Amino acid sequence: MLSFASDYTEGAHPKVLEHLLKRNLVTLPGYGLDPDTEAAKAKIRAEIGRDDLQICFLTGGTQTNRIAVSSMLRSYEGVVCADTGHVAVHESGAIEHSGHKVLALPHRDGKLEAATLAAFMDAYLADATCEHMVRPGMVYISHPTELGTLYTKAELTALSDTCRRYGLPLYLDGARLGYGLMSPASDMDIRDIAALTDLFYIGGTKVGALCGEALVFTRGNMPPHFMAIIKQQGALLAKTRVVSQQFDALFTDGLYWDIGRHAIREAMRLKEMFLKKGCALYADSPTNQQFFVMTNARIERLRKDVAFETWARLDEDRAAVRFVTSWATTDEQIDALEKLL
Repeated sequence: MLSFASDYTEGAHPKVLEHLLKRNLVTLPGYGLDPDTEAAKAKIRAEIGRDDLQICFLTGGTQTNRIAVSSMLRSYEGVVCADTGHVAVHESGAIEHSGHKVLALPHRDGKLEAATLAAFMDAYLADATCEHMVRPGMVYISHPTELGTLYTKAELTALSDTCRRYGLPLYLDGARLGYGLMSPASDMDIRDIAALTDLFYIGGTKVGALCGEALVFTRGNMPPHFMAIIKQQGALLAKTRVVSQQFDALFTDGLYWDIGRHAIREAMRLKEMFLKKGCALYADSPTNQQFFVMTNARIERLRKDVAFETWARLDEDRAAVRFVTSWATTDEQIDALEKLL
C-alpha cells in the first residue's frame, strides 16, 4: 500500500532518531531545564539571527495552538482567522473549549487578507453594542494554509501592519513551515516570519520529527509564568528533552530545510503527473500538499492500493482529494503511483 495520506504517517527522519539514541542515556533535568533544550533554542535563535527570542517546546500542533491562543487572550476575547483555518475546522473545538470564541472570516485561497481584517475590525468598533460582543483579541494564520497556499511577503506585511494598527497580536501556525519556506514560490525566509509576527511555531511533527513543535515569541511577549500555563492545560512534558533534542537535530547542518526541499521536489513531480493524467487542480498549491479533482469511480479504484484523503465532495460524481509528500517520499513511490493512475 502506497501512502500519501499525510506528512506524519512515518516515524522520524533517521538523523533525528540517531540523535535521540546518542543522547538517550545522558542524565538530564526535566521540564526543559536541561542543557540540550538550551542548545536547541540556541540553534533556532542562530538560524533566525536573533538572541532575544523566547522559545518553548511542545508536543503537538493542537496543544500549541490552544496554549498560544488562550495564553494571549483575555477572558472576553476571541481569535480571528480565515474560515478554513485549522483552529476553526480541524481541532475539535479546542480553542472554544479553552473559553475563547473563534471569529472566522472569509478567505481567499485559504488566506486571510488585510483588507478583510480591517473591514471586520472597523465594523466591530463602529458598532455601538461592541462591548456586549466577543472582542477580537488576536489573529491566527497558518503558513502554508490549509490549502497548501502561501502568503507572499507583501501580503504578510500588510496583515502584520493591520494587526498592529488595531492592537492585535499576529500568530502564525507553522505546522508545515519547512515546506512553505522551501517552496520555489516562497519569497520569505524564517527571519521574515519572525519579523512580521508576534509569535509563531516551527512545526516538527510534520517535518521530520517523531513529535513536537517549537513555539517562538518574537517581541519579549511570552506571558508570565508560561510553564504554569502549559502545565495547567496538561501539556507540560517532563521529558522536554524528547522534543528539544529532535529540534537540535533538525537545525543541524540544514536538515530541516533539506527535508522541506525534498518533499517539495516530490510534490511537484506528483503534481505534474496528475495534470498529465487529466486531473484538474482543486487548489493550486506550491507546497507538499496537493489537491486534485477526481471522479468517485477513479477514487475508489485508486484506494485499493493508495492511502490519501478525500478533502471535499463536489457533486454526485466528483470529489477533491489531497495527496501529501514528506521526508520519506521516494521517487520509486511516485513512479508506482503513476502506474496505478
